[in-house]
Amino acid sequence: MPKSYSDQEREYIVQRLKEEAAKCLAQYGVRRTTVDELVKRVGIPKGTFYLFYKSKELLLFEVIQDQHEAINNELGAALSAISKTKLSAETLTDLVFQFFKKTEEMPILRLLDTDEVELLVRKLPREVVEAHFQDDTDTIGQMLSMFPIKKDLDVNTVSAAFHAVYFATLHKADIGENYDEALRFLIYGIVKQMMK
Repeated sequence: MPKSYSDQEREYIVQRLKEEAAKCLAQYGVRRTTVDELVKRVGIPKGTFYLFYKSKELLLFEVIQDQHEAINNELGAALSAISKTKLSAETLTDLVFQFFKKTEEMPILRLLDTDEVELLVRKLPREVVEAHFQDDTDTIGQMLSMFPIKKDLDVNTVSAAFHAVYFATLHKADIGENYDEALRFLIYGIVKQMMK
């Protein structure tokens, strides 16, 4: 019979699993992070892990999602601050570019290459991936509502365009020495088409 945990114990175990998952993900990546390693680090039985997460991929995704959410909140606050000023496409491009660059520097996200991302996404339940993309689209919609944008603008298209830019960041080495300029160019193209 599985041990029952108090709410405080459950919260502590989830927090510890996330902390260790973040360390393992940064050190080993998706493939080489194992449930055995995680439970050893947290000091819980393997069966207990599965009381909290159905798979290691769901835990790893939650860790990545937490960092993604923190970046989105920071970007939202920065956008809110500049939305009160006379905004140009260049200013908005600079801000979005800075946040993409900041994301690249996050230890977990920096280690995820296209193979790792594809592996993780492939092993997640479809509804989890779809919910993530919908959440991104909703967040982008909220951010766009702060600015004068074109009336007929499709938020789903803008969201997909920014996802494409994110996936381009996973190919930084392939893009080569003009990567930063190309990234800014892509962002500017999206921003310019969004604004009135």
